[in-house]
Amino acid sequence: MLLARVAGTLVSTRKDPSIEGIKLLVVRTLDLDGEETGQSLVAMDAVGAGVDEVVLLAQGSSARQTRVTKDRPCDAVVMAIVDTWEVEGEERFHKYRGGGRS
Repeated sequence: MLLARVAGTLVSTRKDPSIEGIKLLVVRTLDLDGEETGQSLVAMDAVGAGVDEVVLLAQGSSARQTRVTKDRPCDAVVMAIVDTWEVEGEERFHKYRGGGRS
């Protein structure tokens, strides 16, 4: 699993019928301090995430384990919206304090 920030959405008018109706998000992965790592990818959205939200991402065969992505061609899925995270007793991110360190 990876932490990522939603950078935007991706629209495709022609696609495989098995992914019709699924929102696609462009995400940028984050390190434990909330800094972008430089990796960007497209993920199916299983939870209704929006631009600038920090999310939890699964890749590979694990990405096909959500209700939305089961039996679909999917290599990455947004499966949770992050409210807060803590590392070694220090809060590193809190959604309702504007993100970043508290």
